Amino acid sequence: MRNAKAWSGVAALALLAGATETSAQSDHELAYNGEIGRIINDNCVVCHQEGGIGPMAFENYDQVRPWAPLISYRVANREMPPYAYDQHIGIQDLLGDWRLEQSEIDAIVAWVEAGAPMGDPENALPPAQIKDPNEWNFAAELGQPDLVVPSSSYDIPADGNDLWSNEFVDPGMTASRCIKAVQVKPRGDASAVVHHANSSVWMEDEEGELQRYGMLTEYAMGKWGEMVPEGVCRTLPEGAMIQWSIHMFPGGVGATAQGTMIEDNVVEIGLWFHEDDYEATNDVYKQDLALYRIEEQDDLIIPPNGYQMTQGFHSFDHPIRLDSFQPHGHLRMNAASLEIFYPETGRTEEISQISNWSATWHHSHIYEPDVAPLVPAGAVLVLKQWYDNTADNPNNPDPDQWVYGGSRTGDEMTHAWLAITHLDEEGYQALLAERREREQRSLAGSDD
Repeated sequence: MRNAKAWSGVAALALLAGATETSAQSDHELAYNGEIGRIINDNCVVCHQEGGIGPMAFENYDQVRPWAPLISYRVANREMPPYAYDQHIGIQDLLGDWRLEQSEIDAIVAWVEAGAPMGDPENALPPAQIKDPNEWNFAAELGQPDLVVPSSSYDIPADGNDLWSNEFVDPGMTASRCIKAVQVKPRGDASAVVHHANSSVWMEDEEGELQRYGMLTEYAMGKWGEMVPEGVCRTLPEGAMIQWSIHMFPGGVGATAQGTMIEDNVVEIGLWFHEDDYEATNDVYKQDLALYRIEEQDDLIIPPNGYQMTQGFHSFDHPIRLDSFQPHGHLRMNAASLEIFYPETGRTEEISQISNWSATWHHSHIYEPDVAPLVPAGAVLVLKQWYDNTADNPNNPDPDQWVYGGSRTGDEMTHAWLAITHLDEEGYQALLAERREREQRSLAGSDD
C-alpha cells in the first residue's frame, strides 16, 4: 500500500499560473532533491526498483531523469500509479488507494516543464525504502502473516496453452478465526504468469464428505490484497480444508511478462487473524466475498473489431453494507461500473466507475467503512462492464478474432467480486444513525 502523504503543492500551482517569483523553498520543492523525489520514492519505487515488476528503476535521480517526460505524461493521464478508478464519480474514500493527489500530479508536471532539475546536492534525499518483492504487502502494518498456506510447486513453461490446477490443502485450523487481512502472492518471478489463484473453504458434512463452505479469497494479476473492516468477521472455521483453483498462462501477460519458463512456482495465501475471542467479545456481523455474475458466460460474444457491453442485477432480502468492489474480465474488457437502484424512489446512485480498466492490474476497491454503501433490503446492485475488441485496445492480442465467454486468457469473463457484510434491520438502522450523527457533528463544526 503506497505511503500517500498530503502536500500543499503551492509552488507547483504558482508556477503553472505563471508566477515569476522564486524562493529557496520553491526551488527545493520543484527539484528531485525535494518534494519531487519524495513523491517518487513514496509512490513509484515500490515497483520501479532493481528486480521489481516495473520495467525500469527509479531509485535515484540518475535513473529517474531520462524517464522524466514519460513520467509526466503517465502521471498527468493518471496511468501511473496503476490504479484505475475514476475521479469525481461515486465514492472516493478508499482503503489502499494508490492514486496521487492532484497537487502531486501538478508538481511533477511543473518539475518536468522546468527541465527536471536535481536541486541542491547537499539536500540529497535519503535512499528510497526498497521493498523486497517477496515481502507481504501488509507486513509493515500488521507484521508477518499468522498463517501461510502454500500451493504445490509448478513449472510454468515459456509458451503453450493455459494451465489450471485444483488441489486441497489442510491449513491445520484447530479453532475458528476471524480474518483481519488476506493476501495471495505468487513467489518470485511468477506474478505475470499466474492469471488468477482463487481459494475456497470446504468442510466435512456428517457423513465425512467435503462440502463447499464459501470463498476464502480471490486473486487476479496485480491484486494487492484485502483488508476486512473492523466489527465484522470473515471466518476460517476450525477443521476447514482450502481448495486452490489456480490459472496459469505460459509466458505471462503484460509489460512484465518474462516469456521464459518459471520453475518451482508456488502461490501462497497469507492470513492475518483477529485475536482468538474477537467474535465472542464483539457484536459482529458476518462478511463474505462472492462472485456476482453480470451475464451468463455462455451468452457473451464479442465480434471481431467490435464492442460489447454487459449488465447484471442483484438484490437481497436483507440489508447489507457493500465493503468492496472488484470487476473481473480478461484482455478485451476495458471499463466497469457499479450503481445502486432504489425501487421505492426510482433513484439510481453512482458508486464506482473504472473507465480505463486493464487485466494487468486487478484492484479490490475497498470502501472506507464510514462511507461504504448501506443498502436496504430490495435495493438493486447494477453491475456493468464494457469490452473493446479493436486495435485501439492496447491489451488486445488479435482484434480479428471472435471472442466468447470462457476461462482461457483469450476468452472473456463478465463478473465482479463483492465483499458484503450481511446486516439485520436493527444493525442497518444503527449504522445509519451513526452516520447521521457524524454528519451533524461535521456540520456543526463547520459553523464555527
